[in-house]
Formats: sequence, C-alpha cells, structure tokens
Amino acid sequence: MPRLPFLSLTCAIAFSVAACDRQSADEAQQQENSAEVKANEELTGTVDRSQAGTPLPAVTVTDPSGTTLDLSKAVGKPVLLNLWATWCAPCVAEMPLLDELAAERADTLRVLTVSEDMKGPELVVPFFKEKKFANLPQWMDQANDLAFGMGGGASLPLTVLYDAEGKEVWRVIGGFDWASDQAREMLDEAAPPADG
Repeated sequence: MPRLPFLSLTCAIAFSVAACDRQSADEAQQQENSAEVKANEELTGTVDRSQAGTPLPAVTVTDPSGTTLDLSKAVGKPVLLNLWATWCAPCVAEMPLLDELAAERADTLRVLTVSEDMKGPELVVPFFKEKKFANLPQWMDQANDLAFGMGGGASLPLTVLYDAEGKEVWRVIGGFDWASDQAREMLDEAAPPADG
C-alpha cells in the first residue's frame, strides 16, 4: 500500500510535465501566430502631407567605405528617403519591399535607405549581408542628425518622397507595404509630367 501514494505522486508529476510541455508548445504556437499578426500590423504606416514642399535636408550621410552623400544634392529624379534601424521591427519588415521597389523603379526613382543605428557599420554591414539586399544603399547617420532634423527624433521607420527638384511630396510614418497598389499610386505623384 505505501507504493500507491508514490505511484500517484509519480503519475501526477508526469502529468504536470506533459502539461507543461503541451503548454510550451501552445505558447510557441501563439507566439508564432502573434509574430505573423505583428508583421502585418507593422506595415500600417500613416501618410502625412503636412510638410509638402520642404526641401531635402542638408545632411551628409556616410556608407561603410567612408563615401559621403550630401542629401540636399540628391536631385534630378525623385528620391524615396527611408530612415530605419536594425532594432526597429517595422523597419526590418519593410526593407525587402524597399529592395524590390529599388530594383523595379531604378530608372525613375532613387531609393535611399539611411540607418539611424548609432553603432553604424558594426550593425548595418552584417544586417545587409544576412538579408542579401542587392538594391539598397547602406547609408548611415550615426549621430541621428537626419532623424532629429526631420521632426525631433522622428519615429522609425520614416519614409519621405521628394520630387526631382528635391521638394517633399509626402511622408509615411511607420512601416508601409511598398508593394501595394496604394504605394505605387503615391510614388507616381513624384513622376515628371508626361511630354505632350
């Protein structure tokens, strides 16, 4: 008879462990589902036209090789300027879409991605290598001059469309689905007028 309580205790422990394992699997599934929902939520940025006409900022950015670019001189064709960071989930979610967009519209649109990571190349270079982006530049703004100049430490991601003369058309605050019909129509707003 003394074995019966021991057996009951053993069964209770085994049942508890099994329940914990099932709970862990359930939690993992919930986390995975939450990640999918979160990824969709991350691409729901808002369009802001309140600063239309503002010129490209006079900020110089640098790439990992030390090459610099004065953004105010990036004129001649429309520019889509994207401020992002490796720690920003919606930024990471939209980067593949921006890479595809840069390839698709290479002749008519200059896509400039600028990292606001303070560690610069230490984070940006491995991120680009891992993601295998072939069409996005690795510009960096380690001092965050650009982010602060565009709204006092702008929320990331922040993407601004400038026309060929360097004047703001609109900005999107938050992640955005750059493959959507809405994005295509909005980008066409900066296209030069058709000859005719």
